[in-house]
Amino acid sequence: MSVNRCVYLLSRSHIRYRVCASTAAVANNTSLHPTRRTFEKLSSRHSSSNSSSRPLDTSLFVPLTVKSDEGGDGAIGEELTQPLDKSELLKVLNRFYKRKEMQKLAADQGLDARLFHQAFVSFRKFVLEMNSLNADLHIILNDIICGAGHIDDIFPYFMRHAKQIFPMLDCIDDLRKISDLRVPANWYPEARAIQRKIVFHAGPTNSGKTYHAIQRFLAAKSGVYCGPLKLLAHEIYEKSNEAGVPCDLVTGEERIFVDPEGRPSGHIASTIEMCSVTTPYEVAVIDEIQMIKDPARGWAWTRALLGLCAEEIHVCGEAAAVDFVTELMYTTGEEVEVHNYKRLTPFSVSNHAVESLDNLKPGDCIVCFSKNDIYSISRQIEVRGLECAVIYGSLPPGTKLAQAKKFNDPDDPCKILVATDAIGMGLNLSIRRIIFNSLVKPSVNEKGEKELDTISTSQALQIAGRAGRFSSVFKEGEVTTMQRDDLSVLKEILGKPVDPIETAGLHPTAEQIEMFAYHLPQATLSNLIDIFVSLAQVDGLYFVCNIDDFKFLADMIQHIPLNLRSRYVFCTAPINKKQAFVCTSFLKFARQFSRDEPLTFNWVCRHVNWPLAPPKNIKDLVHLEAVHDVLDLYLWLSYRFMDMFPDANLVRDIQKELDEIIQIGVRNITRLIRATEDQPASAETNASVRLPVLDTLPLRRGRGSKNQKKEARATDSSLSSRLVRDGLLTKELLQQLQKEWVREQSQNGDDSSSANKGKRKKK
Repeated sequence: MSVNRCVYLLSRSHIRYRVCASTAAVANNTSLHPTRRTFEKLSSRHSSSNSSSRPLDTSLFVPLTVKSDEGGDGAIGEELTQPLDKSELLKVLNRFYKRKEMQKLAADQGLDARLFHQAFVSFRKFVLEMNSLNADLHIILNDIICGAGHIDDIFPYFMRHAKQIFPMLDCIDDLRKISDLRVPANWYPEARAIQRKIVFHAGPTNSGKTYHAIQRFLAAKSGVYCGPLKLLAHEIYEKSNEAGVPCDLVTGEERIFVDPEGRPSGHIASTIEMCSVTTPYEVAVIDEIQMIKDPARGWAWTRALLGLCAEEIHVCGEAAAVDFVTELMYTTGEEVEVHNYKRLTPFSVSNHAVESLDNLKPGDCIVCFSKNDIYSISRQIEVRGLECAVIYGSLPPGTKLAQAKKFNDPDDPCKILVATDAIGMGLNLSIRRIIFNSLVKPSVNEKGEKELDTISTSQALQIAGRAGRFSSVFKEGEVTTMQRDDLSVLKEILGKPVDPIETAGLHPTAEQIEMFAYHLPQATLSNLIDIFVSLAQVDGLYFVCNIDDFKFLADMIQHIPLNLRSRYVFCTAPINKKQAFVCTSFLKFARQFSRDEPLTFNWVCRHVNWPLAPPKNIKDLVHLEAVHDVLDLYLWLSYRFMDMFPDANLVRDIQKELDEIIQIGVRNITRLIRATEDQPASAETNASVRLPVLDTLPLRRGRGSKNQKKEARATDSSLSSRLVRDGLLTKELLQQLQKEWVREQSQNGDDSSSANKGKRKKK
């Protein structure tokens, strides 16, 4: 019998992304004498049983149907014995299933009670429904039915079938070894070969911690700066070259070499994902180290901290990360020198909320947590005769810088800034007062449900700290809220200590996934990732980062023929999966790539319909932002597949033009908002008729339920527009609802007029 062996599938809904089964032995280093507290914390983290013995969550695995070739020796069994009686055969199989000895033997082979049951159901179906069985199995079963054999003789054939529907049983030990992430420090032999000096610059926002680290970076013979944003990398790149220190820029989408002949400089400013862990440096700077706990990107900070091959590692971030970094460095045998900093300029929490936009003053920044709130508030500010700048996350870097420059310019009439928490890092802004429009931030939990969660102390401090920066015209900062009820909550948030960091993120590498694929060649990339996460072994210092976005892209291009390494690279592309046009472009890029057809400049122009006109409304602006993201994706891929994405320079040129077009739109954003509001929903619908507006969105409440009802209230946004925006209602259904509502209003009006006539007649 030949069997088409297929890889098992996974029930993804049960996967837990924070796999924290602890225990790896920490390398002893007699030259170090860590504090007793650190030693006790390490001992407690590593005191549990070895994580390699962690029981497998077998609910993840679903048995596959085994297909058999009915040719071969199938009829020989019947010729040598007799046809099997199906009713007697069923009794024999059920007796086998009930034997405790067989269940124990199966458990020794890796089949727990769940898998044993699933394997038996599949085996019973296979035996009863096959027209002819293999001769050896047929003869064994016939002997048992006739009383000439023992029921335990079925076990070898049962196990052979179980391994066909659960192929992981044959290689589970190898898979566990590959997914063993307990000692990630050992992944970087170059870094372990030198004794690095770790200097932690700890302090709040606007304390000068990064400045001191950068001064050491500039004084070194060679160095690398690793930041969380392209804007920050670009800022260090410019400052370094202005200071006479040649510095190159390396981001996911861009490489700039200051040497005309393209020779690399001794200094590099890069985004943290792009830093090299094999190039030796004298000094490395890792900015915003607290992001090591980020559920999606934390792995990049872990990789940089453990892997950078530099004599000195200067780490900048919140004081809440000091103990954890000290603990992490103990596992590598490296001491941490801590420099503490205090805020250079004071900031205070106001005793009064703003309450009305009429009370805005020059230098105010209103912080919102949704673009719709930004649109609404900027429109209301314009109605009051004021001009405002707008900054939010999906704007291109050039547009953000242009809006920041406009707001900072003392000669510009624009004195108000409306922004999301994107201002928390990467932009130098002259802000006098931070005003929180809301204290709850929409988020999506592991189940994909929308939640409204109160911002953390760390987030509040990061944003509030932008007020009264040392280099700005305002020497003292102030923070308050828009709503009176939120002010006490803000004071409570800012009064709490920042939660200490306890774990660092990890992510499976391409090499690890390739090794998985060797053992499970028929698995999809998404399945391989699921398998890896389900088997991953990490100690208490680490967690496996959320790989939802990776799996989303992997599933999207699964039908496209790509080799595993190329598929993996495509799936690590940083794209916004909420933008349909970006996802469609990603799919087209992958399909064109699979045909071995280069994606030329002309092809890209046709795809994005270049040239593009300035936006006429908010919908146009959002589309232009999506096109900018698509061009970013092209540039990102061009540095991984240069032959297939050959026109990076030309694409970058039109991206700069597009950035300027978007800047025009953002400068006139209130006009775009008015144009959007003036667009009729339907030609047949009376413009004065609107659907009733409800106060709150149907969102699942998170920690911030106390004030969520007030915070969730959309300032000027109708329920209908929000439902359309969130994809819960189509425009066609909206138009139909509006027509029905108009009809009902009309009928109600007719009924009331008839009733009034009747009353008059009676009188």
